[in-house]
Amino acid sequence: MAQAPVVEARGLSLTFETNDGPVQALSNVDLTVGKGEFVSFIGPSGCGKTTFLRVVADLEQPTAGHVSVNGLSPEAARRARAYGYVFQAAGLFPWRTIEKNVALPLEIMGFSAAEQKERVARTLALVNLTGFERKYPWQLSGGMQQRASIARALAFDADLLLMDEPFGALDEIVRDHLNEQLLKLWARTDKTICFVTHSIPEAVYLSTKIVVMSPRPGRVTDIIESTLPKERPLDIRETPEFLEIAHRVREGLRAGMGDE
Repeated sequence: MAQAPVVEARGLSLTFETNDGPVQALSNVDLTVGKGEFVSFIGPSGCGKTTFLRVVADLEQPTAGHVSVNGLSPEAARRARAYGYVFQAAGLFPWRTIEKNVALPLEIMGFSAAEQKERVARTLALVNLTGFERKYPWQLSGGMQQRASIARALAFDADLLLMDEPFGALDEIVRDHLNEQLLKLWARTDKTICFVTHSIPEAVYLSTKIVVMSPRPGRVTDIIESTLPKERPLDIRETPEFLEIAHRVREGLRAGMGDE
């Protein structure tokens, strides 16, 4: 029997009411995200990438169409703790140590102290932060803070990770390193990941599927299934296969801009 999709959107539209009149952020989006996929969303600012993630996370309500998460409504999925969310900024509380920041969702969910300790140790090891448990966020670099934020999203072991440009504010060297680490983490945990980015190389390097979106109203202009192997050293970015996929993403973005 075929496995139910982790995320499924059909005819999904969302219009914001503003003082200047209605703004259509998403228009008739159809998309299926299967279990274990790494799906990147790329497009210009204001194309609805983050809005789509926020609809999946039940932070925004669509005005038309349908979206499900593990076969549930976004609200039911949120109540079932079906996903972890990693924002652009790490969003760590400066007065809490790294282990206490990672433990926060576990505290809220009522896990025992022993279970919290075990899960925090496991997820910090996954993101290579063992030994930094007692540090405070301000004692860590930006890249390490973002890794702690990923650990917090992983702590309660949801099978879906929603990531909204988590590396956008980091320099290129740190970003490359975290891209490599994220791929290893994905391979080890078998999570399903939805990842928003503005970077074509990042989208192509990380993804099994790339969703190219147009400027407002946010529409899907292309869905590219990656032919790259799962094992991806950084220098794969110089191969003809990688450059061909990047070219198709660029063409999709250009076509979308031309529709304005």
